[in-house]
Amino acid sequence: MNLKRKVQPEIRPVVLKSIPDTELFRLKNGVPLYLIEAGSEELMRAEFIFNAGQIKENFPLVASTTNAMLLEGSLNYTAKEINNAFDFYGAFIHQFAQKDSSGITVFCLNKHLEKILELCCEILFRPIFPEDELNNLQKKRLQSYLMNKQKVQNLASDKLFESVFGYSHPYGKQVLAADFKNVTTDKLVNFHTAHYTNGELSIIVSGRIHNETKAMFEHYFGEHDFKSGIPDKIDIPINGSKNKKEFIEKKDALQAAIRIGSATINKRHHDYPGLLILDTILGGYFGSRLMKNIREEKGYTYGINSSVMSLNQSGYKVIATEVGKKHAGETLDEIYKEIRLLQTRPVELREMDVVRSYMAGEMLRMFDGPFALAESFRAVWEFGLDNKYYYNLADKIKTIQPDEIIGLAKTYYNIDDLYEIIAGSA
Repeated sequence: MNLKRKVQPEIRPVVLKSIPDTELFRLKNGVPLYLIEAGSEELMRAEFIFNAGQIKENFPLVASTTNAMLLEGSLNYTAKEINNAFDFYGAFIHQFAQKDSSGITVFCLNKHLEKILELCCEILFRPIFPEDELNNLQKKRLQSYLMNKQKVQNLASDKLFESVFGYSHPYGKQVLAADFKNVTTDKLVNFHTAHYTNGELSIIVSGRIHNETKAMFEHYFGEHDFKSGIPDKIDIPINGSKNKKEFIEKKDALQAAIRIGSATINKRHHDYPGLLILDTILGGYFGSRLMKNIREEKGYTYGINSSVMSLNQSGYKVIATEVGKKHAGETLDEIYKEIRLLQTRPVELREMDVVRSYMAGEMLRMFDGPFALAESFRAVWEFGLDNKYYYNLADKIKTIQPDEIIGLAKTYYNIDDLYEIIAGSA
């Protein structure tokens, strides 16, 4: 075999082929069950999503604590029995409590699906929230919270959310140490009753799906009576802080954490695909402009990135980095310089080709396997969208032109609208 290759491999364009369809099956009680048939192994991923995120809570930490306590005992099983059962059947369970939703994701072998669904039904609808376990959990979470509050990156990130969305909005509300002691079992029970027992459930299943799969979900989740819960809150107005610049003193900190961002559009907006491309050029991958400038050329930081995120009531964009405190001012200058360049100077063809290839490759990874398909489906489904979003994004990646990028940068990266947060030592 001749290992010295003289002819380079053919370069082929990355093409997003047909995305597998998702089947919608409604259980007898109206719960939507989304089925994604994919994969060759006898594995299944089931995600149970409730409209029970931070946006729904009347008291800080109630949504996340309710979710964290689901495995701490139910009417028919102790916490030890629940955890031993998941271990015995080789299943993995992940709990999540986010700004808009909460729930669990479970991975299991198909041959144990029925037992796993029984356990999921038990922990989702019949938890008992034992007070001793709640106290132990809150003590651990408080210690973690106090440790994280010593880190400049957490101080800056929390303050950015408060500044962007306003301290009275659930997206921006900061957690205080006293909040951990104010969470009671009664508050958890009330939240669970309103948003789990009588809430809004959706189920997304991916993997090898058999004829009996629907019947199993029907048996364990189609019989549950979701009585009418409390009315949904109307959209809460987002009133960002009037102060665009904040400095948080952290004595003796060696680094300064920088967060620059603002509220923006979410995936429902037609400009969102273009904004993702703009963000990738600015700081969304390892070869981005911010990385080349501030890490590679200046050596101010190990890493810097920008990102655009979607929430149900809004979206937000953020530029994040930690630098040596003596370089904080210079780093800010360079960040704003890169934004202004995107607003005034067309992106060159070579850089555009690199970004197109990178983003197209990342899109292929989003649909690589049944579990990735489920995550990608949820990422658009929760905004009332479907796979057309991804086809539009793929088309925008191929066709976007430099003048459109300049227009997007002027529209969505107006420097006067950005919040600037620095946490570190004066």
